[in-house]
Amino acid sequence: MSFNIALSGVSAAQKDLDVTANNIANVNTVGFKESRAEFGDVYASSLLAGSKTKVGDGVLTQEVAQQFSQGSLQFTNTALDLAITGNGFFATVPEITSRDFSFTRAGQFKLDSDNFVVNSNGDNLLGFPVNSDGSSSSVALSTTVPVRVPDSSGSPQQTSEVDIRMNLPAADSGLDPAQFDPDDPLSYNAATSVTVYDSLGDSHVMTYYFIKDNTTGVDNEWYVATSVDDQLVDLVNSDGSNSNTATAVHSVGTSTGNGVTAAKMQFSAGGDFIGIQSPDGISTTDYKIRTESLGASILSNGSDDTQQIAVDFNLNPASATTSEPTQFASSFEVTSLEQDGLPVGRLTGIDIGPDGLVRATFSNGTSEPIVRVALVRFSNEQGLTQESSTQWKESILSGEALAGEATTGTFGEINSSALEQANVNLTTELIDMIIAQRNFQANSRALEVNNQLNQTILNIR
Repeated sequence: MSFNIALSGVSAAQKDLDVTANNIANVNTVGFKESRAEFGDVYASSLLAGSKTKVGDGVLTQEVAQQFSQGSLQFTNTALDLAITGNGFFATVPEITSRDFSFTRAGQFKLDSDNFVVNSNGDNLLGFPVNSDGSSSSVALSTTVPVRVPDSSGSPQQTSEVDIRMNLPAADSGLDPAQFDPDDPLSYNAATSVTVYDSLGDSHVMTYYFIKDNTTGVDNEWYVATSVDDQLVDLVNSDGSNSNTATAVHSVGTSTGNGVTAAKMQFSAGGDFIGIQSPDGISTTDYKIRTESLGASILSNGSDDTQQIAVDFNLNPASATTSEPTQFASSFEVTSLEQDGLPVGRLTGIDIGPDGLVRATFSNGTSEPIVRVALVRFSNEQGLTQESSTQWKESILSGEALAGEATTGTFGEINSSALEQANVNLTTELIDMIIAQRNFQANSRALEVNNQLNQTILNIR
């Protein structure tokens, strides 16, 4: 019997050594969770056995239990390196159409040839679909989808409004608006340009010409005319309408020879902006004017040729400081010129927030949410079935997989550009290895002593 007891001790010591060696071997494995060999004594008895004199029957390995304590974070320069701080696992599938879920804490993700986010095994990372505002449409594991970085471009946005602020030089001599010619710099006092965009994202140059009027005998009045891609465009009321009484400035050099309607800016004797008259001579209440539809002659690329562009002069009577157009005794100066259009954008980066929201940014300054990385937790993590490559499977002992968003409930947060290192304490493992080695030697010595006793008995004559 003592042979079997000592042999069970040798086997247990060997198991302890194996577990310790495996922990040490994976000290640099990302997302690895150390294991601990747990033992129990063997004590067999029967109904008539004397319990007071019963000797145990050795030791038995009860479980090699994984320890899911938090590993330290290692920070990287790769946005797709992900680490979980707190509870939760990443969910992966081997194929984009598969529902064979695996769970891992190893966040070494990258893009495959189809722009899907995969780990080193080629398994696809799963996430929750999101709405345009970034909110998740569902948090069920059954509705997760493989995370994919878009290869499309950012959508363009046609210009609908230009905000302009400037100072017009009060000392400039007045001109005859009827002699305005965009090709003759002497026929206007000042000009400035801004790049605008059509519905397809193509750029166009919109130019504003300012002409100080000397024909009415009224000081401090300026006409503003505009062109797009060097073609003069009529200005209409802010509601898009125009009347037959619209004020026109002569357009020398155009193919039609007709006048182009313009708007009139009015200033006080102190140079403050009073308002602007629409082309039909009515002062606008919103201090805006609008171009007519640009038409196919300008937008010849197939974009929306009904596009109109409003020009907002930003009058703010409640403002404590002068921020509107002014007419002071200084040179022409544009203080603000902004438009709300966007060109086509290319993908420039991926950002992943602590809540797992994946957002794509584009070169046109826009960004859009793509998906939210899913996290999964279990009632009993130690009940998970371990697979290779630091992955686990759901089991009866672990309980059902419960999916959720990072930073909600008991789920931890996701750290982008970071990896969770193995939770192995190398110093502790080396000490455990020494203890296991001594246990092995002691049980081996017990086998040797048992063998000597048997030899002594066999040698009795």
